[in-house]
Amino acid sequence: MIDFLDVAGTRVGPGYPCFIIAEIGINHNGDLALAKQLIDVAVEAGCDAVKFQKRTPEICVPKEQQSLERDTPWGRITYLEYRHKVEFGREEYEAIDAHCRQRGILWTASCWDEPSLAFIEQFAPAFHKIASPVLTNDALLRAHVATGRPLVVSTGMSTLAEIDHAAEVLGDASPWMFLHCTSSYPARAEEINLRMMDTLRQRFGRPVGYSGHEVGLQISLAAVARGADALERHITLDRAMWGSDQAASVEPGGLQRLVRDGRIIEAALGDGVKQVYASEVPMRAKLRWQPTTG
Repeated sequence: MIDFLDVAGTRVGPGYPCFIIAEIGINHNGDLALAKQLIDVAVEAGCDAVKFQKRTPEICVPKEQQSLERDTPWGRITYLEYRHKVEFGREEYEAIDAHCRQRGILWTASCWDEPSLAFIEQFAPAFHKIASPVLTNDALLRAHVATGRPLVVSTGMSTLAEIDHAAEVLGDASPWMFLHCTSSYPARAEEINLRMMDTLRQRFGRPVGYSGHEVGLQISLAAVARGADALERHITLDRAMWGSDQAASVEPGGLQRLVRDGRIIEAALGDGVKQVYASEVPMRAKLRWQPTTG
């Protein structure tokens, strides 16, 4: 049982503000200037953290897909070449680290392989994010646990048996939490199943959140209303931009509304203890029915 995760001094769990992660992912399209713009968008909206993705293409791209060609902003190139185009190296991540420190926002990256994890570890992120596709990679899960950092783990495209197994690998003592997720882009409302957050919370006795890939804000706000301890959404400057994740992402104005309305919902949820508020006292004195006497 872990009541909360300590993420660089911020408590993530029931009774604390929802931890909002702006997923930049690869929506920067390999452009550092665009990545910095997206960081600024997250800061201005009031997000708690931004997240990127880190892969070693030769490890993560299946052999049979590496030579397949596709049309990209860099022309028609192989899928392996494309994966390299959208990967940042040391110079870019040093700049990202410096920019996030300057803007006062946490950052991390979901690492899809062990060399990528070792690379990101050099920057001492406040937490690690584990992406849904690698939930069943036991060696990678154990490598994440070995860092000793808080782990935020997505559960898209997974069976309950696979989630149970991941929980066993992660172990009872390490600081981790699951994010409910549906890994389709964009996800359909009838396939979101927000009640799975309740299932995960009851099953594992840990904080639970939601990672959304839907269009719009309603479902993410509903997740906050259902008590999501963390919320992750992809962000973009323009949903019409080139890239596989852009259409299921939130634009700057939408992100501002999401954070604003999420905080209002949190405030409205309260603590469940009935009380007469100070603002009600005058109305109570004026309007409360009293039995007549005499």
